Amino acid sequence: MPKDKSEKKDKKRKEAEMEDEDVEMVAADGPKSPQKVKKEKEETVIPLEDLSPLAHPLAQKRLLKKLHKTIKKASKARQVKRGVKEVVKGIRKGEKGLLILAADINPIDIISHLPVLSEEAQIPYIFVSSKEELGNASSTKRPTSCVMVCPDQKKKGKPKEGIAEEKDDDYRELYDEVYAEVEKLDTQIVF
Repeated sequence: MPKDKSEKKDKKRKEAEMEDEDVEMVAADGPKSPQKVKKEKEETVIPLEDLSPLAHPLAQKRLLKKLHKTIKKASKARQVKRGVKEVVKGIRKGEKGLLILAADINPIDIISHLPVLSEEAQIPYIFVSSKEELGNASSTKRPTSCVMVCPDQKKKGKPKEGIAEEKDDDYRELYDEVYAEVEKLDTQIVF
């Protein structure tokens, strides 16, 4: 019996030492500020099996970064249509732009008509792997199934001075570059 009590005491002492070491290690690293945590974004990796078989053409890593950057800038300029309903309405009204679709939508029937509509309207489209990243790039907290960047869309806000025009030129340049890359890709629907 006395051995059991001494063993328990030793075990408790060792556990307490381990906890102290853990606390010391965290203190040695230093607490991370919330700003640094936000900058360290983890890429969402989605296995190829989870992506839709219709997702063709799929953006590669370099083009994906450019697309996200373009969407962010367009979103700040309020020249983005988010979601199936807004995108379909924009296409039917005859607005031109670039259509970006998420490939991990389930069921795929939700967006399966969009490539056909965009081909009829001669709007280039491309798939990205994650709806979460697409929603994040378009300045929303919700995952977004599709986004259409319309740079020629009429602005509802009041026009500002030369600063806004310079930003628009920079965004327009990036948009044109991405638009050309997406147009080069083969977007014919394969059955």
